[in-house]
This record gives sequence, structure tokens and C-alpha cells, in this order.
Amino acid sequence: MNRLFSALALVLLSASLAVAAPLDAFKGQKGSIDIAGGTAHIPVMKKAAQAIMTANGDIRITVAGGGSGVGVQKVGEGLVQIGNTGRALKDSEVAKYGLKTSPFAIDGVAVAVNPANGVTSLTKAQVKDVFAGKIANWKELGGKDAPISLYVREDGSGTRETFEERALDKGTSAQSANVVNSNGAMKTAIAQDPNAIGYVGIGHLDDSIRGVTVDGMVPSQENAANGSYNITRLLYMNTKGEPTGLTALFVDYIYSEDGKAFTSEAGYIPVDKK
Repeated sequence: MNRLFSALALVLLSASLAVAAPLDAFKGQKGSIDIAGGTAHIPVMKKAAQAIMTANGDIRITVAGGGSGVGVQKVGEGLVQIGNTGRALKDSEVAKYGLKTSPFAIDGVAVAVNPANGVTSLTKAQVKDVFAGKIANWKELGGKDAPISLYVREDGSGTRETFEERALDKGTSAQSANVVNSNGAMKTAIAQDPNAIGYVGIGHLDDSIRGVTVDGMVPSQENAANGSYNITRLLYMNTKGEPTGLTALFVDYIYSEDGKAFTSEAGYIPVDKK
């Protein structure tokens, strides 16, 4: 019996150590990390930051949005240690700032409408015409007789760049479209406007907004992962040169089992470190 209890205790201890292991890297560390950029990253970064700061009160981590363009600018100018982007870095950005990029998740970008909208599927050609302003009434798409309220992300948004490249075949959106500055703001706008159409990272779909099937492709992270939904992107952490010290530990933590769990909980597909 004693042997059984000893074996059980050993198993429980081993499990406890395994769970704690990713945070062990921060023991005895002090300092701060500032993070800014892509808004899709925020749920993952905040959960990681909270776990680290709970484990070690001598570490301070701030997480802000601003969009991919802001992430590049701030990390490049040394204003933050990590600049997040929802798109790959441009060669000009790498050359100008000497940035190192670390993709950590796959995200899909979904066309989204208000749940009250009866239109559930569109062709890619229809999506392109809607965002170009060529189709301006829902009745042209099989919906009710109502003007389409078009919402897009701001210039510099990684979500916008992915959407225009993959869904609009590098087309652009109508100048008359309403511009919002984050996935959260897009969700709010669509949820409050029954005639709205816009786009968000698939991880942001919930009961307040509904994803639209495009050319038979159903927007879900499972489909993004298996390739049957191809309006997708990678989410990146970017640093000025190779990350060092506390910043390097944070980047590695995002790739740990803890970080992968936070990534999955946010609705994304974790990617292993390269």
C-alpha cells in the first residue's frame, strides 16, 4: 500500500513540475517588457503576461494594440521590445529596422455580418463587388431591401492586408467604407448594425457576429488549419534583432505548452518555433 501511495505521489509531483516548468525560466528575473501592435495578438499576449507576472512580481509586462503598422514602427524605433503583426514583415521594414520575426499562430480572416442578416453565403466575386462598392444593397445578394453598411480596417492593419490580398485578390475597398481600428471595434460595429458587413480574425467570431461562407468555404479555425479555408495568415512577434534576456524568455514562453494553450484558447492554431 505504501508503495502505491509513493508511486501516486511521484506521479502527482512529476505532473506538478511539468505544469510549472514553462514558468520556471522566469525565476529570479527582474525587468519589464512592453508589447504593442496587432490587435489579434492581444488575448494571447495578455494571458501570457498575467501568468508570468503572477509567478514573478518583479516582472512588469504591458500589452497594447494599435495595429500591425504601429507594431513595426514602435519595435523598430525601440519604443517597445515586441511589435506584433498580423502579416509578414516587408523587406523594407526588415532592412530599415533590422527586425527578427517569429510566427507563432495561424489565424483565418472571416467575412462577418450581423446575426440578424439572412445572407449566410457569398461567392468570392460577390465579396469583391461588395467591398469595391459595386453591390450596395442586400437584396442583390438575396437579402432584404436595405443598404449595405461596409466596414473595413485602417491602413496598416494586418487583418486588412490579409483580407484584401486573399479575399479580394489584391483588390482595394471602397473609399466610402467605414473605417475601424481593431478587431474589437469591428465586432462592436457589426453587432450594432443589422446591415453591416466587415471582416475579423476567425478567433473573434462569437454569438454577436456571424461568419459568412465564401465559395463554399466555412470560416473556422479547423478549416483554416486543414487548408479547406484559405483566407488565412500567420500571427508574428517581431523584435529588433535577435531577442535577448527577458524578451527572449517571453518569446520562448509563447511557444511553450502554456503559450500554445493560450493561443488555442484565443481561437488560433499554435505554430512551433522555427
